Amino acid sequence: MEVDTAFIKSKRGILKVAEMGTLFVAFVCFTAASSPKFITATVLEFVITSFLLLLYMFKLNKRLTLFFWPLIDVFNSAFAALYLIVLSIVAVTTFSVTGTLVGGIVGFLSAVLLCVDFYVLLKNITFNKPRSDKQSKENPGMHQ
Repeated sequence: MEVDTAFIKSKRGILKVAEMGTLFVAFVCFTAASSPKFITATVLEFVITSFLLLLYMFKLNKRLTLFFWPLIDVFNSAFAALYLIVLSIVAVTTFSVTGTLVGGIVGFLSAVLLCVDFYVLLKNITFNKPRSDKQSKENPGMHQ
């Protein structure tokens, strides 16, 4: 199986890795604070983001053509950002342990990264328009 190192070095690849990093930090903070409802949400999004990263990294999006993966990624980014914003507001306003407060703040950072990912993806998705060479070079994992 071939690894797409260009994707990892691209803006989107770096963004996905940063999302995973902040989600992992939030998970560790919520775990230290023993907040199971927050732990579940961060682990779930970490797993989904890991799956999408591996999908693009191993170019499986080109083999599994049943779905339009960038659009699934857009929906994931939008819903996850919204969910993490709500979760972080609840965590920050109801914290009783410092770990919950820090996890909520890092959750906000994750939500910001997901919003940026949503914007970048939505800007680069081409439905019926031909892709330009510049767009293809900037986003190596984007095309089907």
